[in-house]
Amino acid sequence: MHAMTVVKFMPKLGMEEEFETIYKSLSREFDGLRRISLVKGTDGGYFGVGEWDSFDHLVAARQAMQNNLDQFRHTLSSFSEDLGVTDAMSGNVAFCWRFDGLVDEP
Repeated sequence: MHAMTVVKFMPKLGMEEEFETIYKSLSREFDGLRRISLVKGTDGGYFGVGEWDSFDHLVAARQAMQNNLDQFRHTLSSFSEDLGVTDAMSGNVAFCWRFDGLVDEP
């Protein structure tokens, strides 16, 4: 069963380019990572979306992902005292439809 993680980031005004540059340059050779995308939202925020072979792979990579975050943390605004500079959600994929008409069952 594969897993996904979605993390929202809100760069500080004027630091969007630095955020993107650092984010794109980081090593992501994590075992089980299928792909990662950075999506620029209409509100000025960004979403990092990762697809993993399994939730266990995602969990095993958390410290390395935290180390990556530390490289660009200075470019981010805080969402709240509780959340800090990221708003993240992860879990096992419950349903996945592909454009070739196939359905990936978890």
